[in-house]
Order: sequence, then structure tokens, then C-alpha cells
Amino acid sequence: MNTAGLLIAASALVLLVLGTAHLVFTFFGPKLLPRDPTLIEHMKAVSPVITRETTIWRAWIGFNATHSYSAMLFGLVWGYLGLCQPELLFGSSFLSGLGMFTLLAYLPLGWLYFFSVPFSGLLLATTLYAGGLWMAWT
Repeated sequence: MNTAGLLIAASALVLLVLGTAHLVFTFFGPKLLPRDPTLIEHMKAVSPVITRETTIWRAWIGFNATHSYSAMLFGLVWGYLGLCQPELLFGSSFLSGLGMFTLLAYLPLGWLYFFSVPFSGLLLATTLYAGGLWMAWT
């Protein structure tokens, strides 16, 4: 087994776990609910300026779910590439660069808008991914 590919797969696994946990928390339990229950009622009653076809609450759920899907998709695709197609991944500057770009793009968002656990996970995933690239290219 290719060590560089394993590092990429480990990076991908971090995002797959974070995304899956986020999806579960979106639909089950109170972890992503506002601490103020009256805020939920306000979110359910108010529409965003762009349209009256949804509410802030429905958009909140949708944004959280698609955010989860994005992390899960990254985890599945780059995990597969790292484990099953490392030659394709490391032979393509587009695929390897897209993975690194995605993780680097998530980092400032994690720093500015998330809390310590997902940010630390993103930092770990980025470090593992960079290590995999470094191992493959040296």
C-alpha cells in the first residue's frame, strides 16, 4: 500500500467523519439548534429577502445538509483516489491541486465561522493531505 495514498485517504476520512456527524446533527438531536428556542420560531416565520418561497429555518437546514454533503463527497472521492487510484491522483496536478485547494479554502472559513473541533479536524486533514502530496512528489 502506498503511504502517500494512505495519508490522502486519512485526510479524506477526517472530512467524511466531520461531514457525516454534521449531517446527523442537522437532522437528529439538539446540537445544531439555537440555544434560544424562540429564535427557531422566528427563523420559521421569516423569509430571506431573495425569496418568500422558503424560510430562514428551511434554508438553515438545507445549508447545513448541503455543507455536510460537500464534506462527505470530498471524503469519499479523495479517499477512493488515495486508496484505489493513487497513480491517477498524484499523476494529475488538477486532482491533487483541487483537493489541496478545497482544504485550504475550508481553513479560513473554519477559523472564522466554526468552532474548535471542526477547525482542528480541517487543520489535521490539510496537514495529512499536504504530507501525502509531499511524500508522493519527493
